[in-house]
Amino acid sequence: MDSYSLLYSSSHRTGLLSGFQRLRSERKMCDVVLEAGAVSFPCHRALLASSSDYFWALFGETTAERLAGTVSLSALTPEGLDAILDFLYSGWLSVSPSTLPVVLEAARYLQVEPAVSICERFMTDGLNAENCCCYANLAERHALSNALEAADRTVATEMGNLLLRSRDDLLGLNVQSLVAVLDADEIPGVAEAELVQLALDWLDANGPVPLLKSNLLLSRLRFGLVAPSDLARFSHAHKATATPLIRSQLTRALEYHGLGSAQPIRQSRQSTLRASPGRVLLVGGGSGADWPERHVLAFDPRSGKFSSPRCTLPLRLRNPGVCSVGGFLFVIGGEEVQRGDRDGKTSVAAATSDRVWRYDPRFDRWERAASMLERRAQFACCVAEDVIYAVGGRRGRPDADASSAASVEFYDMAAGAWRRGATLPRPLHGHASAALDGGVYVSGGVPGGVPGGVPGHRGVRDENGEISREVLFWDLEGRVWEKRASMAVARFGHRLATARGFIYALLGKYEPFCDIERYDPRSDHWTRLRPLLAGSFDYGTPAAAAASSGNLLVFGGRRWSDGREEVVRSVLEYDTKNDRWREICQLPRPLTGTECTLLPLPD
Repeated sequence: MDSYSLLYSSSHRTGLLSGFQRLRSERKMCDVVLEAGAVSFPCHRALLASSSDYFWALFGETTAERLAGTVSLSALTPEGLDAILDFLYSGWLSVSPSTLPVVLEAARYLQVEPAVSICERFMTDGLNAENCCCYANLAERHALSNALEAADRTVATEMGNLLLRSRDDLLGLNVQSLVAVLDADEIPGVAEAELVQLALDWLDANGPVPLLKSNLLLSRLRFGLVAPSDLARFSHAHKATATPLIRSQLTRALEYHGLGSAQPIRQSRQSTLRASPGRVLLVGGGSGADWPERHVLAFDPRSGKFSSPRCTLPLRLRNPGVCSVGGFLFVIGGEEVQRGDRDGKTSVAAATSDRVWRYDPRFDRWERAASMLERRAQFACCVAEDVIYAVGGRRGRPDADASSAASVEFYDMAAGAWRRGATLPRPLHGHASAALDGGVYVSGGVPGGVPGGVPGHRGVRDENGEISREVLFWDLEGRVWEKRASMAVARFGHRLATARGFIYALLGKYEPFCDIERYDPRSDHWTRLRPLLAGSFDYGTPAAAAASSGNLLVFGGRRWSDGREEVVRSVLEYDTKNDRWREICQLPRPLTGTECTLLPLPD
């Protein structure tokens, strides 16, 4: 058998369509005329039937239209039909925002799926605040799932602008899209009360609405984010809020507002902020170690940008414990710093504190929580299973006789009180802690006063002991402290952070090098990792890795340069998968002594 080659010519296919287009423009060999809105379009049956399932069925062997010279398409507009015929004859689809509805209608009606796909891509690529509601309605009407999902996301993102400038567009939004928008986890810059009012206005504008549809819509609202006074107003504002389902949600929201200290451990979707959960909050710190500021910064790891939330600390604090539970920020103990006047000279005084402050970002409100049982600074603070633990620390002023504490306490949020926990084997301060696998790990620190000597000298002693490499583990069920494998490096004023089931120990205040190490709780073993780019101390790092990347972040701090301290602006990221450091951005200003935690914040 002779061999042969099978070759393909793309120009032939293009020429074939060009030939049909020329015949159509010259009205030659056309065997059917399509009519829409009193406009005639001479066409070729063979090309139409081969390009459209609708025409294939229309010109079938048993239909009346198979021999008809003229076929009326009264459901279509001339503009829509003309655009689709041009596409069938040339492969090019002419569409604009103004013609999109009629072109998409014609493509759907005539079952030209390639044209439908082009229209969907046109919608998805061109979404903005001006057209997102219109495109959402188009996508819902024509069952374009990808475009509908993208349009709904854009409506949620642009909700603040739409409420100000295009409220009528929102009131005309299809119910499926409005339900999806109200179900979104992020709606930047919009208070929940505004969303409740929008939903009630939509029900009035589109009524009467069946009970099932009304409940479906209102049940997506988060009434726990609405102030009690507004809840009372909304409960009487519309008959749709009087249904048993919505009435029960309103009642639960009012009960949530009355929980007091137990609010963080009684969270539900109804009280969860519509905000990114991976925002890093930088609390306090300043351009120098002696005078901490009251400002708060927020860092978004996704965009690498900083913002300034409305909240500021109630007072100036140094070395406090900072953590978050249930979307609430807790600032615990530390040293309260104040300026005084002694002998006509301005001085700075610091007093160790037992006070606890709680910040609720839902309503931008600070509240005093129950004070700790002891005053603590340079203590370890961590959260395990929604319980805050305060471990050890320094009781006195740094310039006076300071003693370390071995005591441990935890915050019982249900009762709004601090309780005693298992005492450390020895007093400790300047240590670090992390929670993992149902337990609390404590590493390093010093059992006594502040270490003396020259910074950078490893193993500096005071009268009570030396910087420690020891690691302790508190089993929350057994409530006893146990020893674990020691770190390779003795550390003081360092940080522990968890990521991907491991604990990472980052450098501390008196270390002459930049080594970090990783602890595997399964094998009880520490591994030395790639050092930091440059040594620093009094930096900020969240206790847990950024949720979006699983990487560790280090903010600012101080380092030694030419025999003196300098405050830095660098933001470093450690890639936990590839053991790699890099600088990702700069702080808005030099910052040292800041404390970090992950907290969702409204934009």
